[in-house]
Amino acid sequence: MPGSTDRFADDPAFAVHEGGKLSVRTKGAITSIEDLALTYTPGVARVSSAIAAEPELARRFTWAPRVVAVVSDGTAVLGLGDIGPAAALPVMEGKACLFREFADLDSVPIVLSTTDVDAIVDTVLAIAPSFGGINLEDISAPRCFEVEARLKERLSIPVMHDDQHGTAIVVLAALRNAAKVVGRPLSDLRVVVSGAGAAGVACTKILLEAGIGEIAVADSRGLLHAGREGLTETKQWLVEHTNPTGRTGTMVEALVGADVYLGLSGGSVPESAIAAMAPGCIVFSLANPTPEVDPEMAARYAAVVATGRSDLANQINNVLAFPGVFRGAIDAGATGITEGMKLAAATAIADVVGDDVRADYIVPSPLDRRVAEAVAAAVAAAARAEGVVRG
Repeated sequence: MPGSTDRFADDPAFAVHEGGKLSVRTKGAITSIEDLALTYTPGVARVSSAIAAEPELARRFTWAPRVVAVVSDGTAVLGLGDIGPAAALPVMEGKACLFREFADLDSVPIVLSTTDVDAIVDTVLAIAPSFGGINLEDISAPRCFEVEARLKERLSIPVMHDDQHGTAIVVLAALRNAAKVVGRPLSDLRVVVSGAGAAGVACTKILLEAGIGEIAVADSRGLLHAGREGLTETKQWLVEHTNPTGRTGTMVEALVGADVYLGLSGGSVPESAIAAMAPGCIVFSLANPTPEVDPEMAARYAAVVATGRSDLANQINNVLAFPGVFRGAIDAGATGITEGMKLAAATAIADVVGDDVRADYIVPSPLDRRVAEAVAAAVAAAARAEGVVRG
């Protein structure tokens, strides 16, 4: 339109996304009839015939084993919520960029125009032969639990909902090192988790696996405890496996004397609640872009503070986990991603920090190239040790 101006021209984020962030390029040039005949017909027919006779040859002669599908329905995107598949696509493209950059893996972003669990599961099952791993992304709870569980049951390739397990792995790594800073074992810590969604449930489960001392989970109605009615199957599981002392009431009330606050829910926590925590407490306030607890305020009371923000120390960022987890699982030929593999990943991330651990350095930088390599090696070793690899 004559005289119109581009309202996105001055924003560098839009410049990076112009035309999308991904492309597909061939590994070899096609400059002759011979190249064409080998790359496509008739040469490709010999390869296809061999695979038809011996399906396992697809792992050698196609790209599928080293390609990850990044699948979303756009219902829980970043802090934006249910924005739909088209608006979710730039995020999935970004995830694919991170797979390439940090794990040297190709990936394909796939957004689905359905929120029906059966349809999502059936679609992913139908396209699975094209991929070596399935990264589920930004699918809202509680549907995400069923989608992941059903796909893991049906597929013999790694499947992981990153919003759950990527977050949980990095949280555990960070908490291991934060516990070192305050000179206490995980088994001595009482944790209050704010949020019973995808990340809150996964973090709770991995902390239990790691031997945390005591943990209680709060949703928007308060602490989960025996006697609460109208709970989902997932929340009922939390009731049965957490809060051993039967605390009731609000999350703020539970913070009195607590050692760790783990925020995964948004909203805000008053200063009085943080002040009432135990001396030398640990505050992980991970809502993004606005943490539940103001970091400057938290630092007045807590020995260690972490957030999800890149402009602050101790960023809990999933990019520390998912590239190495999938790379390690794929390298090992793993048929799934086990709890042991996740625990190994968390230990590897924590160990990259090593003896340099301090209050403002409990996790590596997301740009630390050592992380994905260390995680991949640890995950692959765990997969082999557990025997969850192809023969």
